[in-house]
Amino acid sequence: MLDDFPRYPLTFGPTPVHPLDRLSQHLGGAAVWAKREDCNSGLAFGGNKTRKLEYLVPDALEKGATHLVSIGGVQSNHTRQVAAVAAKLGLKAHLVQESWVDWPDAVNDRVGNILLSRLMGAHVQLVDAGFGIGIKSSWEQALEDVRSEGGIPYPIPAGASDHPLGGLGFANWAEEVRQQERELGVFFDTIVVCSVTGSTHAGMIAGFAGQDRPRRVLGIDASAKLDETRAQVAKIARNTAELIGLGRALRDDEITVLDGWAGDRYGIPVRSTLDAIRLTGRLEGMILDPVYEGKSMAGLIDLVTTGEIGKDSTVLYAHLGGQPALNAYSALFTD
Repeated sequence: MLDDFPRYPLTFGPTPVHPLDRLSQHLGGAAVWAKREDCNSGLAFGGNKTRKLEYLVPDALEKGATHLVSIGGVQSNHTRQVAAVAAKLGLKAHLVQESWVDWPDAVNDRVGNILLSRLMGAHVQLVDAGFGIGIKSSWEQALEDVRSEGGIPYPIPAGASDHPLGGLGFANWAEEVRQQERELGVFFDTIVVCSVTGSTHAGMIAGFAGQDRPRRVLGIDASAKLDETRAQVAKIARNTAELIGLGRALRDDEITVLDGWAGDRYGIPVRSTLDAIRLTGRLEGMILDPVYEGKSMAGLIDLVTTGEIGKDSTVLYAHLGGQPALNAYSALFTD
């Protein structure tokens, strides 16, 4: 059923899967592997949103869009990937960049993701508004602004998540994992993934639900708004499951979003975030960011070391990208 949906190729193909042997040995528990969405495309460093956009692009082109209009924080990975896709397609990108993170870096709005978006020709609109995963009025106004100027906007919500097709990219990811397991002769009984706007995690849930194997998909909340994120993940997962013809309702126990590593506010790294970034970098040479992957890796580390993920488990860590944002947090890494 997933094959019934048109897909515009933006990625290199199946993303690499490899063992994190030194990290696994250090933790003394489960065998940990990584699947690398940070290496998935030649478009502006790629990332998980590029995989999602493969399913939105055919719809945008069919509707005659002239502009891709999306929203995120100042250091949004998502808007950077939207800018790259617009450049690839010869479209315009109108990006609403809200002040989702109260981070005291003087160059926060001039480096990292937002720098790359500007470099690729996107129209970047800075808006003073706080974090939220729901539909924002600033984004709706941007859509109207494009229409009033004679353009045809294609609306892409934050993270490409609360969109009818938003979960398809990672439903396909689940199928890709199944094929790679067959090739590698391994079974990943536990998936660990960061969860904020929801469709990456939700797509995985829907995709794996059709495989009928004893697998846990653990979302690590990085939104610091756990109830909102859990509700959005559940909504998108159930919508995606219906779209791809799962043929049954998702159970509540298939939808797991865990708290404890987000801190008090979205985008602000806490001690466990920084420890996870340094540990993973020093043991594996794998770079994580302070907003998403540092928090999901902190969750993985604690779940393995406490035994919540058992020693006999084989864990797949979904690396979603996001490293360009490190530039805006450079003061944290001066030694």
